Amino acid sequence: MSVESANESVPEPVSADRFAYESLAVLHRLTETSRADVAAAATLIADCVREDGVVHAFGTGHSQALVLELAGRAGGLVPTNRLSMADLVLYGGDDPGVLDDPLLEREPGIAARLYALAAPRPQDLFVVISNSGVNNVIVEMALRVKAQGHRLLAITSLGHTRSVPAAHPSGHKLADLADVVLDNAAPRGDALLELPGGGAVCALSTLTGVLLVQMTVAEAAGLLLASGDRPPVYVSANVPGGFEGNLELEKRYAGRIRRTAS
Repeated sequence: MSVESANESVPEPVSADRFAYESLAVLHRLTETSRADVAAAATLIADCVREDGVVHAFGTGHSQALVLELAGRAGGLVPTNRLSMADLVLYGGDDPGVLDDPLLEREPGIAARLYALAAPRPQDLFVVISNSGVNNVIVEMALRVKAQGHRLLAITSLGHTRSVPAAHPSGHKLADLADVVLDNAAPRGDALLELPGGGAVCALSTLTGVLLVQMTVAEAAGLLLASGDRPPVYVSANVPGGFEGNLELEKRYAGRIRRTAS
């Protein structure tokens, strides 16, 4: 075996530099490959805002990070609402102990309850986020949303969801049900860097998901401006007048958006 061949078979060490290099490469590819899907997703959001709709975002586990990225943050759109398993307690009156159940996401009927607690209007848009796209409550929410006639935007890993069997009794996965799918390009299992002897470390889906969310929001804002509609956007509450201005914008959507930490 040549020295060159031997060197090629030695994996690169796991390090901060390697993660930065490989994740940035994925982010760069996404900016090129996701343009059409981002444009389609932005159209859904812009249409929703023009129709006086609210964008409801739902995810479980670490997908909640992207829910927070989309709904109720500085620089983001005001007509956005966070859906959470905690809504069962905060708005549904359940005992807080229900959230300690590690199998809660698998119970049938949970998504229907969360949907009902949100009390959405017909013009509202749903964004459902799940790296695997197969968890029961995720697919149940997507089915409920489509059955009620809403438009559905999914953020998921197509690489992961296509490599695992469906878990919901319907046989559906999140990507099967969405009007538009944003593929976060995360690998199966999410972790990017393979470890010697098996396994991997350093999840990717939050980084790529944030990029997709903010690209979509930017594109939606551009579409609104192009049609003469000023995007209703949050200002940081930590700048003078920001808190008061945000409250004024929120009045238009009173009772339809939640800002309780959950």
